[in-house]
Amino acid sequence: MNSATQVGSSIGSLIAAILLIIAWWKVFEKAGEAGWKAIIPILDIYTLVKIADGNGWKFLLLCIPVVNIIYGIMLFSRLAKAFGKGTGFTLGLIFLSPIFMLILGFGDAQYQGPQNQ
Repeated sequence: MNSATQVGSSIGSLIAAILLIIAWWKVFEKAGEAGWKAIIPILDIYTLVKIADGNGWKFLLLCIPVVNIIYGIMLFSRLAKAFGKGTGFTLGLIFLSPIFMLILGFGDAQYQGPQNQ
């Protein structure tokens, strides 16, 4: 890989990371959380789990191999439901997460709270 490709790849990754932080910031604000929590590692995941599942400490499940895959899918499903979205949106969050997080953050979806009861 030459240096021009590396620079282009780095710039693309930086843009994607910034867009994802902006999306999470908006999602957090819609859910009544402080948007700045999106820029702090670990706290961002804790807050996302709290928004989707009601109990932020469940983010520790994401540290357990195999369980993290299953819980990650459940988390996206619960996040979609917390904003009044259905199965199609859940699939979008699973396979095209940055795009669907932007849609969730900037779209007309309203936070309804955790729906896992």
